[in-house]
Amino acid sequence: MEARQAELRRQLRALGFDEVRFARLEGATPGAEGLHAWLDAGLHADMAWMARTAEKRIRPELVLPGARSAILLGVNYGRKEGGAAGGGPRPVWARYALYSDYHDTLKVGLAAAGKAIEEIFGATGGDYRYYADTGPVLERGWAERAGLGFIGKNTVLISRRFGNWLFLAAILTRLELTPDPPIRKSARGGKDRVGLLCGRCTRCLEACPTQALPQPGVLDARRCISYQTIENRGMIPRELRPGIGLRIYGCDVCLEVCPWNRFARAARSVLLTARDEIEALPLREILALTPARFAELFRGTAIKRVKLAGLLRNACVAAGNSGDAGLLEPLAGLAAHTSPVVRAHAVWAVFRLAGAEAGRVLAAARAAETEAAVLAEYAAGAEARG
Repeated sequence: MEARQAELRRQLRALGFDEVRFARLEGATPGAEGLHAWLDAGLHADMAWMARTAEKRIRPELVLPGARSAILLGVNYGRKEGGAAGGGPRPVWARYALYSDYHDTLKVGLAAAGKAIEEIFGATGGDYRYYADTGPVLERGWAERAGLGFIGKNTVLISRRFGNWLFLAAILTRLELTPDPPIRKSARGGKDRVGLLCGRCTRCLEACPTQALPQPGVLDARRCISYQTIENRGMIPRELRPGIGLRIYGCDVCLEVCPWNRFARAARSVLLTARDEIEALPLREILALTPARFAELFRGTAIKRVKLAGLLRNACVAAGNSGDAGLLEPLAGLAAHTSPVVRAHAVWAVFRLAGAEAGRVLAAARAAETEAAVLAEYAAGAEARG
């Protein structure tokens, strides 16, 4: 078994997985206690699917009957900082979004990993099941148990080799594999552990622009920029908009400030395809997107999931925070958009940039034809700078 397991590890690394670790699915599921507390507190916002799949997440045998082991995989997505771009303010994207959709590209590697399991162990397709951040599996907890990293105070699995920049995937299997040890034996404790190697550092908690980390290892999705710009399909709360800054899709602040990133390195990109052209897009071009241009630019990326209206909404918030009055013209145009969500955020952005002159700007763009309730909410301009 040991020789076959070593061969599997070798083959999976050759496929492009930077980390390959093994865990035995026994004892309390790591992270189960924290998951229940998080859901009970309502910190998952409106992500009801998290509550619906909670039982499967803490009982792997409900996902794959007879599951005995898990293979935890990590793919480094570290990037070099992009160069300066012209054309006005440039929006900020979560790093993972600057690749083709990892859900798709990692599945190619996972399918090949499954074939390797079958060939090396004589298993069948029914003896394993794999997920790339899409299934009811507590990948972070099992990955910590297997020594792939430790869960930081920012709730992210932190690698001593790659910092905060790892995509995680998991393969549940009926095979009895020899488990890898955790970073420290104390990580096997019955209670959920966070910040195992964080020491006294609280940079991530302090840096969050919207105070979405109320305590170490706890994320309030309702205040999280990633949730608001991706999962939330409606109105972004006004009090959170200034903290979003120029972030247009996701947020990496609590990851970027982590001292463990001193060990980060650029991705090998065996299972990833960089989309550098997205990072170079100026905000003005995003505000002018048409359905056809949106489909062309973001085909095959995770960004497409927010759809055009969602990205325009986010771009309006970023524009309102940019301080660039040159964006008033496209914003005034979006104040007449067919989506009421886009209209509302465009009007907010116009008032934030133009202040007392906002009414004139909107009138010039015939914004008076937009939904009366939307304009009435902002007409006084009292919230123009808030």
